[in-house]
Amino acid sequence: MSHSQGYGYGPPQGHAYAPVFEPPQSYGRPESPRTQGYGPYGPPDEAQVYDTYVAQSYAPSPPQPYAPPQSYAPPQSYAPLPPERQSYAPELLPEPQSYAPEHPEPQSYAPEPLEPQSYDQCDQWSEPVTRGRSAGRAAARRAARRKRFVERPEGLRRLVPQALVVAFLAGGTTAFVAHDKAVRLSVDGDPRRLHTFAGDVGDLLASEGVPIGPHDIVAPGPDAPLTSGDEVAVRYGRPVVLTVDGHRRRVWTTARTVEGALRQLGVRAEGAYISASRSLPIARHGIELAVRTERTVTFMADGRARSIRTNAATVRAALARAGIALHGQDTTSVPLDSFPREGQTVSVLRVTGSREVREEPIAYETRRVPDPTLFKGTESVVQQGHQGVRRVTYQLRTVNGVRQRPRLLRQEVISAPRDEIVHVGTATVPSSVAGADHLNWQGLAQCETGGRADAVDPSGTYGGLYQFDRATWHSLGGSGAPQDAPPAEQTYRAKKLYVSRGASPWPVCGRKLHQ
Repeated sequence: MSHSQGYGYGPPQGHAYAPVFEPPQSYGRPESPRTQGYGPYGPPDEAQVYDTYVAQSYAPSPPQPYAPPQSYAPPQSYAPLPPERQSYAPELLPEPQSYAPEHPEPQSYAPEPLEPQSYDQCDQWSEPVTRGRSAGRAAARRAARRKRFVERPEGLRRLVPQALVVAFLAGGTTAFVAHDKAVRLSVDGDPRRLHTFAGDVGDLLASEGVPIGPHDIVAPGPDAPLTSGDEVAVRYGRPVVLTVDGHRRRVWTTARTVEGALRQLGVRAEGAYISASRSLPIARHGIELAVRTERTVTFMADGRARSIRTNAATVRAALARAGIALHGQDTTSVPLDSFPREGQTVSVLRVTGSREVREEPIAYETRRVPDPTLFKGTESVVQQGHQGVRRVTYQLRTVNGVRQRPRLLRQEVISAPRDEIVHVGTATVPSSVAGADHLNWQGLAQCETGGRADAVDPSGTYGGLYQFDRATWHSLGGSGAPQDAPPAEQTYRAKKLYVSRGASPWPVCGRKLHQ
């Protein structure tokens, strides 16, 4: 049956029900369900109380209208029962009970507190022990439940704010625990464990004040999501000015020691010379390193070859490590201060030498000066040229027994040369001389010299086509030697000579002029 039947709440509005049995008002609220004053039999079992309550039925009183007290509002409304269920006729027990309560009128629940009384003071509960005890206990149980139900709204009103606060704190704690992450952060090999609310690696580094640059390494990357238990490593980049076997460059490394940097940069350090200790830490501002790797160099000296492994900085130092000494003017095929390369072959040159001083002539220069008084094609040496003299010192060398070309060391001029000056004619040679143009000048030249303009007799006195001597040549206006003049000028001078002296200058061949 529903809780509205058999309880003291009364029937719903618009219905008349039989009076509901209520326990006497003398029963106050028991201290607990298990310790209520039920008489000498003690509290019944919970199942027994429930079963007895369900099975009891009471003789209904004459129907009377019921009005619930105005001071009490039930916590909820109840739907009316169907007509066939509006009587309290027993349905579950095989035979009806004849027990009727002493108070026929329905009791209203007054809000006044009730004085606690014992069951022994109520005469209406002095029924047979078996049934009276069960019915009394069921009624007391119902009364306790009803009282707790009445008091529940006020308790709920007090508990709701507390529950909200507890829920808020529980939700905040849950969110705090859900977003908190335990991670391991290692910065340049210095690890530490921390808790963070960062969503990714970049947020973690920013919150921890760890700046990163373009040459730094972050693993995992700054955009990687962060979960609890992750490990984040940061390696700072360090600049290194590295000189390897004479080649200088600027590189970056995330290694923290010199040895780690060389390994990271791929520099072969076995047997190499390193300008700093391998275990030296590299500061954030960087370091400058010079590395000379071990190389194989071959020296050819005194007719045999010697190969060594060296990390020397110069050929001179490598030569000393090979045990080869240089004496006097000895040298090598490459500069002694050059860097020895891998697989390089260097020849040692044994040099002996001396000095030699020589006097050598200095050639003179010829200056040609135009002369309008001379016919074209005519040149006259006005000043004879003379050679000069200079003293020269040479270095004579013998390399590995082979004499080399002398090397000039210094020179000085003892006497300067004198230039030769030659006048060159620019005047036009006339082609006609009155009284001599009709003669056979070609036949005369052929008879005298065979037509050769530069012919000179064996004594050197006469020269040219017509065998002029120098005195006659100069008297006719010629300059220099007649054989140096052009053929036209020689013919012109010969015509002038014929006009003044006739054919007598050519006693043998003069007759050719008239043939």
